Formats: sequence, structure tokens, C-alpha cells
Amino acid sequence: MQPLSILVVDDEPLARRRAVRLAQQLPWVGEVGQAGNVAQAIDWLAATPCHIILLDIRMPGGSGFDLIRHLPDPAPAVIFVTAFNDQALRAFEARAVDYVTKPIETGRFQTAMERARAVAEQSNSADRIRELEEVVANLRATGDASRPHMAELWVRAGGEYIRIKPESITHVAAERDYVRIHADGQSYLYNENLSTLERQLPAQQFLRIHRSTMVRIDAVERVKGGQFHSLIAVLNDGTELRVGRTYTAAIRARLARRD
Repeated sequence: MQPLSILVVDDEPLARRRAVRLAQQLPWVGEVGQAGNVAQAIDWLAATPCHIILLDIRMPGGSGFDLIRHLPDPAPAVIFVTAFNDQALRAFEARAVDYVTKPIETGRFQTAMERARAVAEQSNSADRIRELEEVVANLRATGDASRPHMAELWVRAGGEYIRIKPESITHVAAERDYVRIHADGQSYLYNENLSTLERQLPAQQFLRIHRSTMVRIDAVERVKGGQFHSLIAVLNDGTELRVGRTYTAAIRARLARRD
């Protein structure tokens, strides 16, 4: 892939220069533009293709969140770089790839940039946006053991209804407006969407690993590396499921808690 172009948006000249200097040290970075406010950033984006934006949050004349509404299509990968650490959830709701606090630590900056690079190199920006929106919902739901959930569910198959217990499910996959439930070596089409079923199943037992896939944590035998630094979840029945890039950190954290 050609070198990626970067835009640094920050009202503080010293902070801007440091971010520019760090970005230019990366061998895959091409042009690095600068903007001191949202209006300047909009003008730069209108004239220049951009792959990654390093974006401050609090600036005179408009916040970094205001710029999100003016991003071109396909949308650049966004890293929020800010002195304030209380806006992380809102940053991810705004489709950010990462969130780095000032003063910028070089290693942390490089990690964020590599993550943004991987996202920028994905061809389908609409898929990136949907994954980021859904991971925010997943983060909000994860760990909420107090929410109501079903002890069992009933699916229709071959003119009869079959009872399925959550502990028999290995994984659930989205299938248009429905889901396909895999349990006890069989699969069943269920008349709900994945997000609705996710809210009904026990949060402590199930984990979203992709915008279209959810697994029962105890059914995961191991996690292995895939192509382009991706992860593959291998279930105890041998099924291999791709982990969405934006779900990687969540699955590492949840599976680590089983040890």
C-alpha cells in the first residue's frame, strides 16, 4: 500500500509539532498535515486525501467531536489525542480507533498508530463504522450480570419446537435479520437479531467477538493468530471463527479472566 497521509488537529502548536514529529518517524507515513481548529481541518480534508486523523478534543471554535460529522467517505481512522481522560467512551462512540492522553508517550503513540494503520488499510469503511458502533454497545453490556436473561429458548425446526439451554450453545451467527444458533452439533435459525439475543443471554457466559458472531466463552478452546495480525477463536468442536479487529482487546481480557 502507498504511504498513508496523516492530519494532526490541535490548537496547541507545541502539541501539534510533537505529534507531527512522532508520526514522521514511522516509515509508512507519507504527508502529514496540520490544522489548529475544526474549520482548518475541514478545509484540509476537502483538498487532501487523508487516512488517519490525530484529533484533539477541546479546541476553541469547535471540539474534535464536531469534526466527526464532517469526515469524508471513506472515513479516515481517528485517534483522539487529548489531555483529558474523561472522554474515552464518547470518543469510541464517535468511531475512534484509539484514545491517547497527553503528554504523549512514544510507545503508546506507536501502538495507536499501528492500530489506525490496520483500520485505514481495511477497504470497507462502512464495515469499520458498524463494528465500532457495535463494540461500544458491547462494552456497555459486558459485565452487566444484573440484566434479565433467559434460562432457555425455544426454536422451531421441522414443524416442532426444540428447547435450547444457553450452556449447550457454542456460538451464534447473524444471518440477515435472524441468527443461526449452533448447539449440540446442530444449527437452528432463530427469529431474533444478534443484538437482541445478546441482551437476553447471560453476559458472564457469552462474548461478542465480531459484529456478526457471538460465542459461549467456555466453548472457546484456544485463540490463534490469523492473517494480517488477526485472531481466530477455535471452539472445542473445531469450529474456527474470526475475531473482529475492534473486538480483539475485549476477547483477550475476557479469556484471560478464565485462568
